[in-house]
Amino acid sequence: MSTSRRLLIAGAAVALVVSFGALGYGLLVGMPPLDALFMTMITISTIGYREAPPLDAVGKSFTMLLIVLGVGTTFYTLVALAEFLIEGRIRDLMGRRAMKRTLSLLKEHVVLCGYGRFGRVVADELHALGIAFVVIEVNAAEQPALETSGHPFVIGSALDDAVLTEAGIGRARAIVVATASDADNVFITLSAREANPRIGIHARGESDAGIRRLKLAGATQVVSPYHMGGARIARAMSNPSVVDFVSLVDPSGAPAEFNLEEVKVGRGSALEATCLLDLPLRGLRLQILAIKRAGEATRFQPAADERLRADDRVVVVGDAGNLRRIADLAVGS
Repeated sequence: MSTSRRLLIAGAAVALVVSFGALGYGLLVGMPPLDALFMTMITISTIGYREAPPLDAVGKSFTMLLIVLGVGTTFYTLVALAEFLIEGRIRDLMGRRAMKRTLSLLKEHVVLCGYGRFGRVVADELHALGIAFVVIEVNAAEQPALETSGHPFVIGSALDDAVLTEAGIGRARAIVVATASDADNVFITLSAREANPRIGIHARGESDAGIRRLKLAGATQVVSPYHMGGARIARAMSNPSVVDFVSLVDPSGAPAEFNLEEVKVGRGSALEATCLLDLPLRGLRLQILAIKRAGEATRFQPAADERLRADDRVVVVGDAGNLRRIADLAVGS
C-alpha cells in the first residue's frame, strides 16, 4: 500500500474515532456537544486537562475504551504522516541526484529551452527520432508533466548561465530556443554562443524584428511558427500536390512511409569513395537529393557518377530501413 493511501486511511480513522467519542460522551454521559468534543480530543491526545463534568462508572469505562482506540489511531496517523513527509523528501532528493547524474552523462545532446506548446512539439519529435535532449523550463508548475514524460529536465531560467551549464551547454551539439519572448530568445542565443562557440542554435522568432536580431545574435536557424504555418496554408491552396509530398516526408503527425535525412560520410567508412550509381549494389533503395561538401555550395541532384568523399553531408529520401542502412554505412572507422 502506498504511503499516501495509508495516510488517507489514517486520517479517516482519526475522524471516525473523534466522531465516535463525541457521540458517546453526548449519549452516555449527557455532555453538551462542545464538552463532548473537548473531552474526546484531550483523551485521544493524552493531554487530559480535566473531566468536564466528573465522570461516573459508565463515563470512565467509555473513556478507557476511547483511550485504547484513540491513542492507537493517533499514533498510527502520526507515524504515517512522518513517513509520508520523510519519504517524499528522500524521493525528492534522490530524484534530483539521479537527474544531475543523468545530465552529467549527456554529450552531443540538444538543449531545449521552453516547454510550452511549441517546445512540447519539438520534444516529442526529438524523442521520436531518438535524439538525446534536456529541457530547460522556468515554470515549476510544468515539473509534474516533465516527470511524467520521462525527459531529462532542469527547472530554472535559461537566462541564467548556471542553468545552461547544468543542462550541459558546453557539451551539447545544438540548442533550441523556444520561449515565447523574442528578447529572452536573443539573450539565450548570445549566452549559448558564448558558452559553446560551435553549437548549432535553432531559435524561435515571434516578430520580424525578433527574427532579424536573432540572426544578428548568431542563431544558426530562425523559425517563425506563424510564418511557416501561413506559408504552408498558402502553398496548400496553390500547390496541393507539392504539399502532399512534403507531408509525406514530414515526421510530424502519423509515422511517415518515407523521410528525409542528412547523413555525414565518415572518414574510412564504407560509403567513402562510393559512386552514387553503385548504391543499389549495396542494397540501398533511396534517392540522393543533395550533397554539401566543405568549401562548396550545396549541389542538388548530383550526377550518377559522383563519388562520395569523407565529411560529405548527403541529403537522402527513403524508407526507414534504407535510411538506417545508409547511416550505418556512413559511420567512420
